[in-house]
Formats: sequence, C-alpha cells, structure tokens
Amino acid sequence: MLSRRRLLLSGLALGLSGRAVFAQTYGNEADPFGGMEAGADTGGELFNPDLLPPAESPIDFPVPVIPDRRIKKQFRRQMVEFDGPEEPGTLVVDPDNRFLYHVLAYGSAMRYGVGVGRAGFAWTGNAQIGMKRRWPRWVPPREMVERDPRAREWVNGQPGGPDNPLGARALYLYAGGQDTMYRIHGTNQPESIGKAMSSGCIRMLNQDIAELFDQVIVGTPVTVRPSRGT
Repeated sequence: MLSRRRLLLSGLALGLSGRAVFAQTYGNEADPFGGMEAGADTGGELFNPDLLPPAESPIDFPVPVIPDRRIKKQFRRQMVEFDGPEEPGTLVVDPDNRFLYHVLAYGSAMRYGVGVGRAGFAWTGNAQIGMKRRWPRWVPPREMVERDPRAREWVNGQPGGPDNPLGARALYLYAGGQDTMYRIHGTNQPESIGKAMSSGCIRMLNQDIAELFDQVIVGTPVTVRPSRGT
C-alpha cells in the first residue's frame, strides 16, 4: 500500500479540462484568483510587488467555530459511505453537489460542505496539494480591483487574518509541477457554504479547513470531478 501511494504521489497522472485559469506569479507563487500584473494601471493605483504582505500572517489567530445550527445539515462535517475509486488519503471535490470528501478508508470518507465560486467550476482533473498556508494573504484580480473600491484598497495584497477572504487556511493545487490556480480555502462568510458564489474556488468553514489542513500533507492527491457549472 505504501509503495503504491508513493507511486501515486510521485507520478500522478494528470487530466486537465475546462477553462484555463491564469494568474500573475510573484516569487514562484501564483496568488489566488489572478493577482495583479506589476505596473498595471488600476484606477490610478499601481501594483507594487515590493508592498506585498507576508505570504502567511505572522499571527496564528484563533480559528472561529461556527455552530452547527447555522449550517444546513447536509453541509455539516460528517462521516459518510464513499463508493468512489480513489485511494485512502485522497481529497475529492464535487463542485456541483457542494461537497469535499477526504477518503479515510475504502468505502468511507469524511464529507465537508463547501461553497463554490466561478473558479471552482473552471477546472477539473487530478492534482496534488503543492503548497499549504495558514492565514494566507490575498491579492485581488485586476477585474475585481477595477469594479470594486473595497478590493482596490488591497491592490498590493491583503494580509492574512480573520477579515481575509481566503480565511484561516489555504491548500494550493498543482498538476505537473504547475499551479492550477485552484484553491481550497477557508472563508469569513460561513453563509456561503452550500452555495455558488461570484468569486473564489472552493470555500470551507474555517474550522473545517483548519482540521483538514492538519490532516493532509504536501503531495496529497486531489481529484476535482467534472462540473456542469451549476
């Protein structure tokens, strides 16, 4: 089993489809949702990579716990039967049904409710967790900066913390050594769990992504199921 797992982690077959999603890279990091090109004009403000905040907050804030009563029953964290072919340890994202499965054994998985943004419907295939971050920074995409004065405030990046849209933790998916621009991350909007949102990839409750973050390692295989884009 271990040798097979190592084989999967070192030579995971990649299957990419759907719309390509691109981002500007800073210091070998592709920032969430696209980032800003250095020197791009954004309503009179210029992105300056020298002003980017730390990739992770130096403060490990307490993770807020959302009471179960605020989340629909089907989207609460729960152990379920799982009949997929994925091996134990794999993460499986089902964007249409708003679920993320952590396969714990053949036939069973921990299921989490998620919220899905446009980017969450834009990519499908097999990947690996290529990077993990606690309280990660966020750099808004150009189109968001142009239309939203609140995003324009963070043209040079918002530090990680409780008010950051990436929430308490983020898992960055890579395929073939390349950043897919697909993220599994926390949210400061728990009401978005189980819904399709206007932006972002896969949102989880902060308490759920914090638990998952501690259970998975860089190299963990991830399968994102095809979506009808609903």
